[in-house]
This record gives sequence, C-alpha cells and structure tokens, in this order.
Amino acid sequence: MDLNDLALFARVVDRGSFTAAARALSLPKSSVTRSIARLERELGVRLVQRTTRQRGITDAGRELYERVRGAVGALEEATEAVREHGHDPRGVVRVTANPDITEMGVAESIAALHAKHPSIHIELVLTTRVVDLVAESIDLAIRAGRLADSTLIAKSVGSTDMGLYATKPYLKKHGAPKKLAELSDHECILFRGHRGRSTWELEGPRGPQRIDIAGIASADEFRFVDQLIRTGVGIGMLPEFMGARAGHERVLPDHRVIGAPLHLVMPSAAFVPARVTIVRDHLAEHLTQLFRRCSEKAKG
Repeated sequence: MDLNDLALFARVVDRGSFTAAARALSLPKSSVTRSIARLERELGVRLVQRTTRQRGITDAGRELYERVRGAVGALEEATEAVREHGHDPRGVVRVTANPDITEMGVAESIAALHAKHPSIHIELVLTTRVVDLVAESIDLAIRAGRLADSTLIAKSVGSTDMGLYATKPYLKKHGAPKKLAELSDHECILFRGHRGRSTWELEGPRGPQRIDIAGIASADEFRFVDQLIRTGVGIGMLPEFMGARAGHERVLPDHRVIGAPLHLVMPSAAFVPARVTIVRDHLAEHLTQLFRRCSEKAKG
C-alpha cells in the first residue's frame, strides 16, 4: 500500500472534497481521484461516495480516517519541521482579512517583511465573509469581533474604536460642533443607516450618549464613507486607524465608539510552520503599534 494514498485520503476528508484537497496540495484533481481509487482497490471497500445523489465519506472511510489522521498529521509535521531546520523559512502563507485592511498600512508592513524574509510569499484573501480556515487552507486570519469558534488560536492586537471625522473645508464653512447635540445641525454620512437615519452611540466625558442622526447618504463599507468625507459634504464615522491614515480632522475628539477587538487567528494545530509564526508576529507588532498610535493621537 502506498502511504501517500493514505495521506491524500486524509486530506480529502479534511478539506471536504476532491477539488479542495487538490487545490490545497497544488495537484490536478484527476491525480487525487486516481489515488483514492487505488486505495479503495487495495482495501476492497468504498471509502468515498461519488454518486450524483450522495456525496461524502462512507462508514468504512470514516473508520479509516479516524485511525490514520493522527499518524498522517504527525508525519506531515515532522517532515515540515525537518525541511525548515537550518534554512531561512520559505513558502506561501495564506492570510484572509476584511478589505478594510488596506487602510491599516499592511501593504507597507508586508514590504518590510519581504526585505527580511524574501523567501516567504504572502497570499492575501480579502473578503467580507467569514472564511473556513481549514477548508480553504488559510494559515492566518485578521478578524474583528467575538470569535465564535473556540478551537481557533487567537492573539489580540487592539480594538477598532471609531470616531467622527470631516475635512478642513467642511468645518471651516459650517463650523465644528462643540457638543454632541449640535450634530443634528450638520450634514452627516451614515454607516449602515436605515432610510436616511441612524442612532450614534458614543462614549464621552459624561459616559455613553446617544443621538439620532439624519444623513445625506449611507453606505455599508467604511471605505465609501471615507470617500464621501473626502468630498467635503459632511461628518462621518470611521475607525480611528482609517481616519488617522486619511488625514481627516477629528470632530468631538473626546467622543468615540468603543469598537470590537481585533485578533490574529490561526487554526488549532500542534505544529505551526516557522514561516507562519514569522508572519503572525510581524503583523501583530505592526497592528499593535498602529492601534497604540491611534489611541495616543485621539487622546492628544
């Protein structure tokens, strides 16, 4: 029996399909299919259903997977560890994040990382959906908010607090509001407003405060809110890292929305390749410093 066929079978079950396994291993799907068929002939049992009515692993396949997955995983980890020993870490690291990451200076951070480790290639998957890290062969994710999957390994790097911003020309023409209540006299840009209205809840010197706002426009992406602010048409709410990077004027700087925590997340694994650890630590340092500077700027 070819042990490579067992390893391929375990990867098919892990990824949930022949196609996903082939993609993860950079192999043609036909090669994976032939490998599983060869293993089934050796064992004399069907391991994976392939009919149009039924897809998935058989009972025999499930039993085999449960028995071999630990050994296959240990062999892969041992091989990876030896391959990295004594060499500069190399290979692909797949990272997924929300498209708003483009405003966090991550491109500059990746360029700095490349100068230190030119053999590491970072592949970014930018999407608003929550990616299945295992099924899509993702090494690292940048995620905001509560983490629903307790099996993930998470490292906190800061909080995505938000503030109010406008351009200098707008504030020169309309004046800067001195109190939260004065926002109702200004043109506002809404994030995920409803029928032209929204309620902003901010923390200020007097604690939490709420104000109902009418907006001239609403968007469900901060990048478009930022673009509208740049036109000088009104005051909008943005994550502090985005407002600071854009160079906007902070409005009511002693008020903010306490944002969701931001984490660097990895699938649970006993062995993490050195290249993934290097990318994680590099991004963690960059993002931690980014949020620290934003916080100090907001206070100052």
